[in-house]
Amino acid sequence: MTHLPLLGAATLSLLLASCAAPQTGQNQQFSAADTAYQQVNHLTWGANTSAVEHFRQQGAEQYLQNQLHPARCPLAPELQQQIDGMRITTTPLLELVQQMEQQRKEADALGNDEAKKAAQQAYQQELNRLRRESTTRHILRALYSPCQVQEQMTWFWLNHFSVHQGKGNLRAMLGDYEENAIRPHALGKFRELLGAVATHPAMLRYLDNEQNAAGKINENFARELMELHTLGVDGGYSQHDVQELARVLTGAGINSNASNSLQKKELQALYVRRGAFEFSPNRHDFGNKSLLGQPLQGKGLAELNEALDRLAAHPATARFISHKLAVYWLADEPPAALVKRMAEAFQKSQGDIAATLAVLLNAPEFAQASGRKFKDPMRYVVSAVRLAYDQKPILNTGPILNWLERMGEPLYGRVTPDGYPLTANAWDSPGQMSTRFEIAKAIGSGSAGLFKSDGPQPQERAAFPQLANALYFQSMAATLSPATLRALEQASSAQEWNTFLLSSPEMMVR
Repeated sequence: MTHLPLLGAATLSLLLASCAAPQTGQNQQFSAADTAYQQVNHLTWGANTSAVEHFRQQGAEQYLQNQLHPARCPLAPELQQQIDGMRITTTPLLELVQQMEQQRKEADALGNDEAKKAAQQAYQQELNRLRRESTTRHILRALYSPCQVQEQMTWFWLNHFSVHQGKGNLRAMLGDYEENAIRPHALGKFRELLGAVATHPAMLRYLDNEQNAAGKINENFARELMELHTLGVDGGYSQHDVQELARVLTGAGINSNASNSLQKKELQALYVRRGAFEFSPNRHDFGNKSLLGQPLQGKGLAELNEALDRLAAHPATARFISHKLAVYWLADEPPAALVKRMAEAFQKSQGDIAATLAVLLNAPEFAQASGRKFKDPMRYVVSAVRLAYDQKPILNTGPILNWLERMGEPLYGRVTPDGYPLTANAWDSPGQMSTRFEIAKAIGSGSAGLFKSDGPQPQERAAFPQLANALYFQSMAATLSPATLRALEQASSAQEWNTFLLSSPEMMVR
């Protein structure tokens, strides 16, 4: 490893151990008092004192039931007030896109070169600010929402139906995409989630479907819809199916204007406008089609609904989604028998995500898997901050967003549509571990800047978290290896002790 700070022997030992893949069966002798911690750590973005207490109050069965079927997910008033004041919250998508488009046009129309450049920079800065609002909201909910399974599934589906913020004005659409296409369906019916995504302007723009028209077919969205979103690469579809689905998708696009697009008189009745989404019959291929071996009659937007029904109900989709869920929650190579049971539940429940997850989260294989699944950057950072500060609201998400950027997993930052990888080999390199140690040191010493708000700062020393607390002694300590415990004993200060704990091999797995 290069570019590491000078480390003591204990620190270096921890760091090297963290680079290794988690050992199955290691440190699995938990006492009865640690069961709650173990289960909470596996079910949430990361265990902390309040989450463990919440689990114990409800009991395991009721806790999981409430997580799979959340009624309310209240945040602390100051956090909710911050979210409620965001532009992405107060401005509907269509209005926001129109405002940004007007700003862009006004900037481009300026004759003075310096004024034009400044105005164009201001436009880009506002798009960046909108993206920052979206990422901040996501991080705050991941850290503090009591509905932790819903928050993880929101991230999972954002990654599954990945869009990249850098395309066009997509940064203005991210907040609505998460809030109205993903989040409401994260634990609902997969078919409803698929329909919300497939007709959202963010996805249509990202995969170029607004350019997909009769006589000028663009297959980008159709291919990813089958390969990445539903059937999987081995799902049994052909290139002909991709071409036919692309024909089905013709006419589905975006209209950010106040008025509807003009349509041929005989097609006007088939025109559909929902906010910024538009189905334009003028651009649609009305010819009859064949998809997955079955005919599909040309009838406008209804074709897309029928095609999505067919894709969502296909056995290959049940297998693909179930396997990916098991990889995310359980193991890089999940047991085939468990995936099969999940796929059966998916089909039997007509794609009910919560019902499919219930099979996984109640499975003996899941109960026995604690400490085996390597954390991707998002999970590592969120779990570390949750453990360090529990329900104390951070004032600045900037450090977290910077850490995710450094580790290669920024929110909305995956350039390709396949989403970030969910397996350890993508995230367990020595360079990654070095960065995680630096993050652990920043959090453990209180120097991360999480509690620095905009404006003048009070002249006082940053307070570091108190990780040597009741949760550690009553629950965590029993899960640590002898090597980790020895390293902690050698810490020369409370801050260094925090750093050793947060960078330990056990903190790298869930």
